[in-house]
Amino acid sequence: MRLHSLELSAFGPFANKETVDFDLLGAEGLFLLHGDTGAGKTTLLDAVAFALFGAVPGARADAKRLRCDYADPDTHTEVTLELTVQHHRLRITRSPEYERPKRRGGGTTKQNAKASLVWVGASPSGHRSEGVTRIDEVARTVERLLGMTKDQFFQVVLLPQGEFAKFLRSSTGEREDLLEKLFGTQHFERVEQWFKEQRRERRQALDNARAGSRELVARFAQAAGIEPPDEPDPAWVDGIMTTAEEADALAAAVAAQASARRERAEEALAEGRELASRVLRAQRAINGLNELAHQTTARAAWAEELAAAERAVPVVEAANALMGLERRADAADDVVKALADKATALGFADADAGLPRLREAAGGLREEAGGLAALVAEAEQQRVDRKRLVALGEQAEDVRARSAEVGARLAQMPARLTRAREDLTNATTARAMLDGLRKRRAELAAALADKANLPKAESALRMAEDVGRAAVDAHQAARDEVLRLRQARLDGMAAELAAGLVPGDPCPVCGGDEHPAPAFAVADRPTATDERAAQTVEQKALREREIAVSRVEKARTAVTTLVDRLAVWGDRDLAAAHAESEDAFESANGLASRFVGFERTVREAERAHDALRDESAKLEREIARLTTEAAELAQLVQTRSDKIERGRGDHPTVADRRHHLLATAAAVDALVEAHTTARTARERVREQGDALADTVSGAGFADFAEAHTSARPETVVAKLRERLAEAKEAEQQHRATLADPDLFGIDENEDVDLTPRIEAAREAREVAEDAVAAARAAASRVEQVGALGYRLRTAWQRLAPKEAEFAELDALTDVVNGRGQNSTKMSLRSYVLAARLEEVASAASLRLRRMSQGRYSFVHSEQAGRFGTRGGLGLDVLDDYSGQTRPAKTLSGGESFIASLALALGLADVVAAESGGGALLDTLFVDEGFGSLDAGTLDEVMGILDDLRDGGRVVGVVSHVDELRQRVPTKLNVVKARTGSTLRLTV
Repeated sequence: MRLHSLELSAFGPFANKETVDFDLLGAEGLFLLHGDTGAGKTTLLDAVAFALFGAVPGARADAKRLRCDYADPDTHTEVTLELTVQHHRLRITRSPEYERPKRRGGGTTKQNAKASLVWVGASPSGHRSEGVTRIDEVARTVERLLGMTKDQFFQVVLLPQGEFAKFLRSSTGEREDLLEKLFGTQHFERVEQWFKEQRRERRQALDNARAGSRELVARFAQAAGIEPPDEPDPAWVDGIMTTAEEADALAAAVAAQASARRERAEEALAEGRELASRVLRAQRAINGLNELAHQTTARAAWAEELAAAERAVPVVEAANALMGLERRADAADDVVKALADKATALGFADADAGLPRLREAAGGLREEAGGLAALVAEAEQQRVDRKRLVALGEQAEDVRARSAEVGARLAQMPARLTRAREDLTNATTARAMLDGLRKRRAELAAALADKANLPKAESALRMAEDVGRAAVDAHQAARDEVLRLRQARLDGMAAELAAGLVPGDPCPVCGGDEHPAPAFAVADRPTATDERAAQTVEQKALREREIAVSRVEKARTAVTTLVDRLAVWGDRDLAAAHAESEDAFESANGLASRFVGFERTVREAERAHDALRDESAKLEREIARLTTEAAELAQLVQTRSDKIERGRGDHPTVADRRHHLLATAAAVDALVEAHTTARTARERVREQGDALADTVSGAGFADFAEAHTSARPETVVAKLRERLAEAKEAEQQHRATLADPDLFGIDENEDVDLTPRIEAAREAREVAEDAVAAARAAASRVEQVGALGYRLRTAWQRLAPKEAEFAELDALTDVVNGRGQNSTKMSLRSYVLAARLEEVASAASLRLRRMSQGRYSFVHSEQAGRFGTRGGLGLDVLDDYSGQTRPAKTLSGGESFIASLALALGLADVVAAESGGGALLDTLFVDEGFGSLDAGTLDEVMGILDDLRDGGRVVGVVSHVDELRQRVPTKLNVVKARTGSTLRLTV
């Protein structure tokens, strides 16, 4: 992966659009992003990460606040990154989700996140040539091309501020999580989980099988009627089954003997009961015949009474019919009288007339009522029209009132339209002036801030100049001390060389073996150590001098910049001008914000004016229509009124008169019908009287009184028949019983005692039932014990291989998960991660030894942690000075930085190799941490970073350390301004 360019707008502290040319920066392979703390150096790396993955590294990802607070509301937050991955050049553009001010009215609205990926040149195989625009699809494409996730990218390509050192100090669990994300060893965890799930399932199945066998043992013991032993076995089962079979055979023999005895007792009891029954039948038949012989006279009287009652039945029926006809005739006469009274009450004077006269009168009344039917309809319409006439008058008054109201409102509309149009014109003018007023306010606010910052900048310049002069003096004094010590060493060099002479060894000056007159050292002679210490002080003073001079130049530049900005304003009162511009802007902004409302008010007023004008014309037309319709209807009502008055006569309405005529005609018709019905009823009474006399004579009675005396109610007749039939049937049954051959030779006076036989049969039955129950229980026990014994032996046979299989799986699962016979106590996943960590430690040690001048190297530890923490992921540091291994947390700040950097680079090498090669390391960023290094260590670190450029790699260093500006030739300065940050590219 190689970056080419980065464009960001309203992102982080950068309020405007900024561009970074990585091709220009990375021409030398190493470049520096330099700037003060908080200027936005790390934001550039965040922009790269956001463009690729839609997220930023570290804790800043939790804030989810990427838009610049100082950006203009119309400036869109966007990041565009152009890069080459796997020989394919592409351009990625992303925008985050953020809240922006609404373009109309107050408040904010949500700007949705967007993303697009466009191929610069030919698209790769399997990808659409037009690119992708879905956020999730862009993320998947980037991860597929890079061959790593965002977590891997942040760990091996973009080493974020304060994050890459976390791996060095992390605990075993945290290190395990990170390594698992980087190396993708989740499938090993799935293997561990698979073994656990298999063991859990097999254990559950084994427990179920064990529980099933235990349940079978309990049921087997319960069926045998004994308590189960602690350790049941097949021999115990066979013994119980044999015992049950023997008990079953014995119980069956006892039951057979008892059953035979019961059968003999029951046969004797049945014979006794049969004899007693025949004796009882003979006694009942003889007693019944004797009782019937005493009822002979009574039965003759019953027969005579029944014959007379049967002959009187038709006479009674004829008499009842005659009385019914007489009652109906009397009722018909009463109806005639009532209807005649009703007709008279309705005003009919001829109610006593004959039937022809009544029929003629009814026809005349109906004809008169028919002539009034049409006039009834006209009377009803007359009532409706009068109500309509009143309603028309009320409607006309309402419409006139509404017309007057609309006219009054219409008269007010011209003034309302004029005011609304004036407000809209003022708002339009304010909108046109708003941009100019905003810029003027911003310029005056910036000038006020510059004016306020100028005294501080001048004071800072004076302080920097004082510090600079002191630093120059201190450096000059340190340099003079170095020169003095060097000259003193030169002056005493003979004595220094003489101090190292050894008798017999050659002189380093003349080469002679004899040293007859060596020089002697003077007191307080400076040594090489003194000179080196003085040189160190001088170098430190030189760095402080350079820093002080740089600060003076920076402070002077700041003062000059502020003075140049304020020069354009002259002696003008900036506070008053700013207040005036603020008031003007607020006033214009207030009017401009109401533009839409004023525009809507004008449209509404115009629509209201047109609507009122249309409504007024409509109401005038409605008044004319109602007036015309009311006049026409009044003329029609007056014409119809005279005809109706003549038609109603003495009645309130025409309908009432017609109803009275129809009611009278109906009453006369009913009276005619009643006269006819009464005449017919009297004729039938006479005919039924003659029929009654003939029926009495035909039944053999002298007169109706004799027939009436002989008559009996139906219940009495039925009772007489029933008594006679029962007596005859009883006599026949008793005689048939005595003629039965079964009763020949039976003495009806014989006494049969059944008590001894009943007691013997009961005792034999109880014994037999108990024996049969015992036999059934024994047979059931044999059946249950046999079935359960077979199932139990089968369950034991099936359980044995499951026990062996689970024991093997249990032991293997413990080994895979770092327990049991696993001597290292490391799980499969931890073992794989430990191997990866060992590779990382080996790769990181090569760089750490160089950075620490051969002092430190990493040591991979498999030792378990405290409180039973699993081992395999320990990482210590070997100190060659002491020969001891110690925890990485004991390193100093600078040592921790170089150790973390070496570890991060080693981790990057291993992950890159694991991901498919070094192409992923074409670009590498290291963010901060260099300020904790001394000069020598910084040289070694920069040498390592310089070596990373081999093969065309580009390394970006992010730091605010000024010394790096002299060490790295290509740099990007990030300058912090008042309302954001600006980029200045320096090559």
